[in-house]
Amino acid sequence: MTDTRETAGPQGEISIRVMAMPADTNALGAIFGGWVLGQMDLAGGIHAAAHAGTRAVTVAVDAMKFHKPVHVGDEVTCYTTIQRVGRTSIAVKIETWVRRARHGTPMLVTEGVFTYVAVDSTARPVEILNKQI
Repeated sequence: MTDTRETAGPQGEISIRVMAMPADTNALGAIFGGWVLGQMDLAGGIHAAAHAGTRAVTVAVDAMKFHKPVHVGDEVTCYTTIQRVGRTSIAVKIETWVRRARHGTPMLVTEGVFTYVAVDSTARPVEILNKQI
């Protein structure tokens, strides 16, 4: 991550905002990476489902990078952007930014690309009609 990337600020739309809590910490006192990944998956799924107009399920985490730790009390915000729309799948770029103790300048802590598949009520893939990004 470069200083330029962080000063450019978050890219995409806010899909989820939560506070990191003590129950989500590892033995070193930082928030579990799996908890952060879970928040990102929720955010990406919300955006993918809204775009597809139906349920969307996770099929892949194509890329994931942790830049900085998340601490208890951090305000955690996931920003999402559609990267690609296929016949039944949607790739979503997800950036996770925090404000330490809910104050100050946001910092990029993780980013990744998650892929979702649009499904019907029987969990079978369905075609995505909205192909626009």
